[in-house]
Amino acid sequence: MGNLHETLRKSIHLSSLVIPLGYRYLLLYNRRLGFTLLLYALIVSLVIEFNRFWQRSFRKTFHRIFGMILRRHELKDFTGATYLIFASLLCVAFFEPRIAAASIAFLSIGDTFAALIGINFGKRRFSRNNKSLEGSLACFVSCLIFGLWWLPNPWLASTGALAATAAELVNIPLDDNITIPLTAGLVMTIVSVFV
Repeated sequence: MGNLHETLRKSIHLSSLVIPLGYRYLLLYNRRLGFTLLLYALIVSLVIEFNRFWQRSFRKTFHRIFGMILRRHELKDFTGATYLIFASLLCVAFFEPRIAAASIAFLSIGDTFAALIGINFGKRRFSRNNKSLEGSLACFVSCLIFGLWWLPNPWLASTGALAATAAELVNIPLDDNITIPLTAGLVMTIVSVFV
């Protein structure tokens, strides 16, 4: 049941690719409009979150609909979706549009492949966080392939993929829906100055 739960969760997580793809192909990298839409989405998400915390009947309905994909810590904390929207908003606000979109996509793609491959095929586990070498390699390769297609420079793609993988692997008390895109975006922004 645990593998099914995580597989379902990551399948939904992959659907967040609509953010970077929409930013590029629908909004044509219009930063102001992208920021505004993400800000509205964040406000709606926060209203839902606080109603879930404060209203018992709303919480019951929410858990009936989304309970299967919630992690235990999300019962009393914000969901990964809220963190993802917040991180996307920051990426759009602070990073060059192609880098922002790639950073968000690295979260959607890399985190999904890391979990799916790590859970189903991971044999070599890291002792600190129980993540696997196979999952980390899947994160890197999937981000690299996407980055090579999306970004104008292979150095940006490779350093961004490496940064996203490192952020996914490191065990710090901050949601990886925030750390992956912001780390990848920051590293690619720095690298873009030199390439």
